[in-house]
Amino acid sequence: MAAKSETVASEDHVTAHPRAGQVQLVLVALALAGLLVAPMFLYPIFLMKLLAFALFASAFNLLLGYTGLLSFGHATFFGGAAYFTAHAVKVWGWSPEAGILLGVAGAALLGLVMGAIAIRRQGIYFAMITLALSQMFFFFCLQAPFTHGEDGIQSVPRGHLFGLIDLNRPMNMYYFVLAVFVLGLLIIRRFVNSPFGMILKSIRENEQRAISLGYSVQRYKLGAFVMSAALAGLAGGVKALIFQFATLTDVTWQMSGEVILMTLLGGIGTLLGPIVGAGLVVTLQNYLATSDFPVTIITGVVFMVCVLLFRRGLVGEFFATKIGRRLGFRAES
Repeated sequence: MAAKSETVASEDHVTAHPRAGQVQLVLVALALAGLLVAPMFLYPIFLMKLLAFALFASAFNLLLGYTGLLSFGHATFFGGAAYFTAHAVKVWGWSPEAGILLGVAGAALLGLVMGAIAIRRQGIYFAMITLALSQMFFFFCLQAPFTHGEDGIQSVPRGHLFGLIDLNRPMNMYYFVLAVFVLGLLIIRRFVNSPFGMILKSIRENEQRAISLGYSVQRYKLGAFVMSAALAGLAGGVKALIFQFATLTDVTWQMSGEVILMTLLGGIGTLLGPIVGAGLVVTLQNYLATSDFPVTIITGVVFMVCVLLFRRGLVGEFFATKIGRRLGFRAES
């Protein structure tokens, strides 16, 4: 058995292209270059929305793809941070960076409370608890005075970043959102490839074995939940500044379902998958909004096709191909 494992590992090593790492760096550089010049060809607001939701999906994937926990309540962190940021910037007069940090802190605190309750259960019970707690937060936002009920918080000023950069200028705002997006991805990548992330993967694969090795599984799950919530809050805070409002739409269960859809379409357990999934969903919403085609039906058909034909998601299936393996990518099973 050991000899067979060594043989398989050796074959995988030979299959990978010897310069796979360099090729991946080139692809990343090209992607960044494309994002830098994208506002010259595409509507900046559309691009900023895509980046915000890509970060949201990546934060959710940190919990589902690398820890194996399916949450139906991530809209709480996304929408909650949007409310916190919008209120701090508009009512308290905070700077945009301070407002976003408050949103992240608020989302992390909500994640700590919800996670401490939800991780006591597993599987569908965990998912239903997160959904129930998310609905409780939705009704709180509906009744709380600072959220302004169904009207939401509107006309949120973008302000000046660090007191110097005017975010009311679309290009300045776009590059700020891009910087936040890249920073969020770097945090996720570092988190996933750290010893903490390796333990999370072992919990996902075999929780009982991780317990037998002496790991405090509950603490690791809670840590992943809080980190995922904080990053989702980062996306929500940025979204509030992009559109200059925060509404109940951001905390509905449909928003939680939307981020699940994005992650599954792209491929769970990959850094690129949620970005591609978010790009696909946001693009469909944007370009079909003014047409006679029902957006939800088209999105549902795309999801059905991807589930039937691409079991690992679009990116996951590409990673599993011969080209993907030669480039050094690994697909989750």
